[in-house]
Amino acid sequence: MIQKLKDFKLTPENTYYATGKRKEAVARVWLLRDRPNTFIVGSDKTNKEYDLREYVQRETLYNKIMYPFKVTGHEGKFGIYATVRGGGISAQAEAIMYGVAKALLQHNPDLRPTLKKAGLLTRDAREKERKKYGQMGARAKYRWSKR
Repeated sequence: MIQKLKDFKLTPENTYYATGKRKEAVARVWLLRDRPNTFIVGSDKTNKEYDLREYVQRETLYNKIMYPFKVTGHEGKFGIYATVRGGGISAQAEAIMYGVAKALLQHNPDLRPTLKKAGLLTRDAREKERKKYGQMGARAKYRWSKR
């Protein structure tokens, strides 16, 4: 049963908010203290809301999103509501993962060393390289002919 964000009473006492980014994907993540095991992803593009497993479809991406909970031992203690836009499904999953890690840090700042050691607080800054003029792409060149 999928619930809408408006169905949750979002107050500073029962939610933790953070933003995660990866490539072109941006995820706004709310951790819901009162609703454990509720995982909803809302796509800004389609204005639909999905169950997390239904949205990411691949088990590896689902495990990647849940990794911050596993590392800190907070499995089953929070629900996730996230809205994502931009990028592909893999980048969106990593953006949600990064947002979850930052939101857990808001919940308990003592988790910082654990999350840092797992590499969850370092944003992956790799972006697509821009196309250069006079070339086919970022690195690919047009075929050169001497005559």
